[in-house]
This record gives sequence, structure tokens and C-alpha cells, in this order.
Amino acid sequence: MATVSLFAKSSKVASMCEPLRGTRLNVESSKVRSRLGREQHVSSDRWSSSSTQYVAPRSPIEAEAWSAEAEARGGKGSQRLIEVAEVPPPPEIAHALALGAGETVITRRRMMYLDDRPVELTNSYFPLSIARDTALAESAKIRGGAVTLLASLGYTAKHVTEEVYSRPPTPHEQVSLQLPDGQWVLILARTSRDAEGTPFEADLMVMPAQQNRLVYEMDR
Repeated sequence: MATVSLFAKSSKVASMCEPLRGTRLNVESSKVRSRLGREQHVSSDRWSSSSTQYVAPRSPIEAEAWSAEAEARGGKGSQRLIEVAEVPPPPEIAHALALGAGETVITRRRMMYLDDRPVELTNSYFPLSIARDTALAESAKIRGGAVTLLASLGYTAKHVTEEVYSRPPTPHEQVSLQLPDGQWVLILARTSRDAEGTPFEADLMVMPAQQNRLVYEMDR
């Protein structure tokens, strides 16, 4: 097994790392198994990613993925729902979700905490045609999480693309994440598609670059 350790997060609890300034990394998974921690697949290679648990449906009685990950590492993970709204998508989200001009999305904006410390801003976007009249469009937490709800609607991730890059934070990000001057942020942009290749969820996660690490493993 070849292990590729990539400047990002094996978890939000991981060790310090230097930001790769201006560098982008694309990782694609053509298959995501439904059980926690199983492999993702890229072409003829087998990939295992710490993101797998975040795209796999969970039982409604299970803890949500971030709380479970933090607890497994001796911490307490929590989140706060900041906003649920119908909005015009940012250009990169419109592209990721293959939306036409004028189409809108439902966004769910959240702040993730580790031991009550803000560690990640997460914005999730769903096509209005999918999210309308569902719990995705309601200003409340979703039992089992959005991934579990989407699976109940017939949308399960079979192909996942992640793009990882770093940049200076916006003023809002610096204040929200309590970043010192000069610290960059790490962006994880994820798009989930079903078996037919239809994108149904796009996520943008912003986190301190010097406190996070993303680990992918590959079998050849």
C-alpha cells in the first residue's frame, strides 16, 4: 500500500502542517462504499480517504460523522447551523452542480467546533430541484445528516471529487475561525454524484491550514 500524506486533514484533530500556497489537488473516487472507513476507488487504483465517512449514509440513531470522528480521537465535536437559504450559487458551485443560468440552490451553512473551539466553516449546496420541500430546506438539524436524508431520496454518492487548495482567509473567515494574522486557510471542495453521474451536493469547507492534514492511501 502506498500512503500519500497531503497537507490537509486526516481529521480536524490532526497535527500542524504548512500550507501549500497556491497549490490545488484533485482526488476523484468512482466508488464510495456505504460503510464507515472503507475504500474509495480511483480508476483502477483503490483509494482510502478520511472523507469517506462524510459521504456515506448513516443510521438516524448514529452520531453525525464529525461528532463520531472527534470522539474517536478523544475530543468533543459539535456544530452550529448558521443559515439555511435559497440563494444564487457561487460560480464554482454552479459549475460543480451543472446548473444553468438563473438556477438557485439551497445552502446550509454551519460552523464546526472541536472542544468548543471553531475549526471549520462548512457550506453545503443542493440543487433546488432536489432540496425543495425537504428537510434540507428547513432551518433545523437533520436526523442522520444530509447524506442520510439524500440517500432516502435516492441520491447516494457513487463518484466523489475533492479539490484541495489554500489561500489567505477572507476577513469573515479570519474572525470566525479566530485566525492570527498571516495564517492561511485550507479549502476542501467536494462534489458528490450518483450512479448516473448527476451531481446532487457540493460542499465548500474552510479550515485553518496550519492545524489540519488530509491523508489519502492508495493500493496498486
